[in-house]
Amino acid sequence: MQPARDGQQPPWQPGWLSRQPWVPLVVPFAVYMVCGVFEPTQQKPFELWGFVIDYEAYPGVYLAKILFTMAAICAVWPGYRQFAFRVTAWAPVVGIVGVVVWIGICKLELEPAVLGRLGLDAFLNLGTRSAFNPLEQFPDNPLWAYGFLAIRLWGLVAVVPLVEEFFLRAFVMRFIIGADWWKIPFGTMTPAAIIAGTLVGVLTHPGEMFAAAVWFSLVTWLMYKTRNIWDCIVAHAVTNALLGTWVVASGDWYFL
Repeated sequence: MQPARDGQQPPWQPGWLSRQPWVPLVVPFAVYMVCGVFEPTQQKPFELWGFVIDYEAYPGVYLAKILFTMAAICAVWPGYRQFAFRVTAWAPVVGIVGVVVWIGICKLELEPAVLGRLGLDAFLNLGTRSAFNPLEQFPDNPLWAYGFLAIRLWGLVAVVPLVEEFFLRAFVMRFIIGADWWKIPFGTMTPAAIIAGTLVGVLTHPGEMFAAAVWFSLVTWLMYKTRNIWDCIVAHAVTNALLGTWVVASGDWYFL
């Protein structure tokens, strides 16, 4: 793999990961999404062929999802080395602006009104979050309650930004541009790539589709400005960290 013009893609460890450049960018995200299918919600337990996972089991399911995803990240970590680590001051700024945008737009509750009129309520239901409050669910076991809260925030701040940004920014948005996508410098933009950068975010956050459209577009702007994937990851992590802080402080657990 050739270095990009801005030095963001230095030569990295040869081997099977370099021969399959999509693996480190896709597999951890795929593991995260597949494991997420098993998560129950307050409204509906997970059911498959008579096998049921109730809402009370959510912490165990989430912990398993994070552990499997982290195992996938460790397995492909050498593949991430193709992107030199650096972070600019724009990353935290975009992250802070992003959380204000996310909370503000979500508070408007546009999705039920718009999708309801279009008869797309089923699409909205796909975005139902667990809203699991461990402090409420485990009042008699504060050690486990705060322990799981720490796990939940770790997943929100450290795991999700990493797997989602590598998948969307480093793979999908370049894959849209050309067949030899791994040769395309990070940050290259075309109309199709810009649309994909927003559309994937909307599809993976159907319950907050309007907030997702604005937030993911904002990070796409950051991607174009700095041509640096770690800025995107850090901005995502800052937004999620502040969102988690807001949830704990305000009690708006429906964000998680």
